[in-house]
Amino acid sequence: MTPVRARAKHARHPHDDAPDTTAEFQRIAELPDGPEREELRQRVVRAWMPMAERLARHFRNRGESLEDLEQVAALGLVKAVTRYDPARGSAFESFAVPTIVGEIKRHFRDHMWGLHVPRRVQELRNRVRASSRQLSHSLDGRTPGVKEIAEHSGLTEEEVRIGSEALESYSTLSLDAELPGADDGYALVDTLGSAEPGFDLVVYRESLKPRLRNLPERERKILYLRFFCDMTQSRIAEQLGISQMHVSRLISRTCNRLHAEVEADLEREHAAPEGERERERVYAGSRAA
Repeated sequence: MTPVRARAKHARHPHDDAPDTTAEFQRIAELPDGPEREELRQRVVRAWMPMAERLARHFRNRGESLEDLEQVAALGLVKAVTRYDPARGSAFESFAVPTIVGEIKRHFRDHMWGLHVPRRVQELRNRVRASSRQLSHSLDGRTPGVKEIAEHSGLTEEEVRIGSEALESYSTLSLDAELPGADDGYALVDTLGSAEPGFDLVVYRESLKPRLRNLPERERKILYLRFFCDMTQSRIAEQLGISQMHVSRLISRTCNRLHAEVEADLEREHAAPEGERERERVYAGSRAA
């Protein structure tokens, strides 16, 4: 098998590490699928690997390790070798370079964003960022405004705003990150709110009021003495002339019934359409009045 040859000095391509694999590609095109064709294809891939690695290094320091970028570039090279057709007359490197670079850019687009951002918005972000950098040089470092970026990039002002918002979506900020200007360790997580249990208490209390009013007088009085006057069951029994066991059963039965009725009301309210909920609230308010 003819070994892969280096290009002659007088015909060097701008890619100094570009080997001459013209004969190998011609042989690959002539061979049927099988071990010989696959072995020759792998040899060509190894010959062009230095170029793929050099292209990967152009994208380093962007949040991805160089080793991972080189693997992605190698994948793009394999695709380029597999799809290249020498019969089209173009040099392999003119086909391989955009294929490899495109694979690396797709890797950044699909795997490196901290948030899911549509491709259209990613493209707007890139155009806004490029225009901002170009304008900053001509504006003595001043940050360009939305209108200036729109005129420079050919985008609408709304598209510039969308692209600007996406500038902060590439990577997420840790909740433990200290906020700008904070010198006491105050982090983003300290600004997050939590559920207020007192709100649920208000809902239950307001739902319970009309049902307490509708209780029989003796049961209502027992609950009042027990939970508002903090009297023991034995003292309540003495005051009402009944046994302590009877007081205990009445308290337990009444509380369980009230709890079940309130829970049922809340479940129905959550399941009902908004208009029906409003009518129920008006009706309950009129009853309470």
